[in-house]
Amino acid sequence: MRDIETFADGSSWAHACAARLTETLAAALAETGKAVFAGAGGSTPAPIYRAMAGADLDWANVAVTLIDERYVPETSPDSNAALVKQTLMTGPAAAARFVPLYHSEVTVDRAAALAARALAHEGSRLDAVLLGMGEDGHICSMFPDSPTLKTLLSTTLPPTVLGVPHGRDGAAPSLERLSINLPYLIGARRVVLALTGPAKRAVFEREAAGDPRIQPIAALIAANVPLDVLWTEKA
Repeated sequence: MRDIETFADGSSWAHACAARLTETLAAALAETGKAVFAGAGGSTPAPIYRAMAGADLDWANVAVTLIDERYVPETSPDSNAALVKQTLMTGPAAAARFVPLYHSEVTVDRAAALAARALAHEGSRLDAVLLGMGEDGHICSMFPDSPTLKTLLSTTLPPTVLGVPHGRDGAAPSLERLSINLPYLIGARRVVLALTGPAKRAVFEREAAGDPRIQPIAALIAANVPLDVLWTEKA
């Protein structure tokens, strides 16, 4: 079971998450002259992104991408890209270069292939990764019972991006998505899982003890992903 670091309030939690991520980007920049950050969507990351945006980094040599994305353009309110641009890529961080997962292609799988090539062009690894977790235990777009879950969790594939179909019979996700796979997380310098609220803490503790073949949190731990878990009761 991975330790959960607890923070007394949302401000200290957001700044701690931001500090872990920006320190890791700074280390990558110092070693290689470039860095890649991959972030989550949803409401949880916004205060973390705002805290990161003012960091004293060589942002012009940072590529910003996403761990997953809905198969929608940036004009959609469901776009993770729009969230990242509005909250992270402001101030000093506006100098970073955005690498989208979404591409306007005939199918989500073709869009995923283009995204995979674009990320591969940035190098063989992600440096700093921010994950969130849904109350069903999903991370990225690795949803329970999804037909792509086994492939996304396979440790024998190279790092890539895959299309994720919408769920059947009301199951999540409600929209087609694109997602990085587990090997991208395994190869990262640091992965921060940001959690808020007692319900998600309970889900994490349950999922961490689960089956890594079908439960993404258990898969993270079994694969020795360089994971920091930061939690606060209320952000």
